[in-house]
Amino acid sequence: MPRHVRGFDAEAAHAYLSKRDRKLGAWMKKVDRLENGPIPTDPRWRQRFDPVDALARAILFQQLSGKAASTIVGRVEAAIGSDRLHYDTLGRCDDAALRACGVSGNKLLALRDLSARESRGEIPDLRRMATMDNEAIIAALVPIRGIGRWTVEMMLMFRLGRPDILPIDDLGIRKGAQRVDKLDEMPPPKALAELGERWGPYRSYASLYLWRIADFSEVAKPRTNRSQD
Repeated sequence: MPRHVRGFDAEAAHAYLSKRDRKLGAWMKKVDRLENGPIPTDPRWRQRFDPVDALARAILFQQLSGKAASTIVGRVEAAIGSDRLHYDTLGRCDDAALRACGVSGNKLLALRDLSARESRGEIPDLRRMATMDNEAIIAALVPIRGIGRWTVEMMLMFRLGRPDILPIDDLGIRKGAQRVDKLDEMPPPKALAELGERWGPYRSYASLYLWRIADFSEVAKPRTNRSQD
């Protein structure tokens, strides 16, 4: 089976998008001035990661501030005696113990569903994902309770380094596209998917700019510490 390469050349993506879409290119220049240069790709795609653990943490972080979620994750890790969230380690605690860590009822059900699916071999590992296209990975993971398409798309973009992901349901992406094309309203997901065809095969990199374009008016001055992005 063909393997999907992780990551892409940001310089090549920047040059391609600037020429391919002049309206986006003009906005990219504005963002570059504020960012003190082109937006870099997220370095996390270079690192190996555990898909099941990442999904479990995504579930725990949903709808919470980073600090609150980190506190709950820390309690769960202490309760199970491991920093690896899997069916075998999560299985060391009963439901009451996990609820005592601050895990909500819905998130508990999601964690149990994830664990059950992992135990049945339904969650592809990194090696398997390397042979799967984007839609196949999405189809494999969205049936998990509490995991939606957006969550999987973030994994594809930032952890697997897939170059051609456009999260069409993301409000920031839609707002950025609205500004680029000077639309009266944010484009609905289907329309955004059609607009995004012009950004392939670098829609992931276009998305980084669309997010910045969406909050462009809120930026008062250039950033001086890009390592925190």
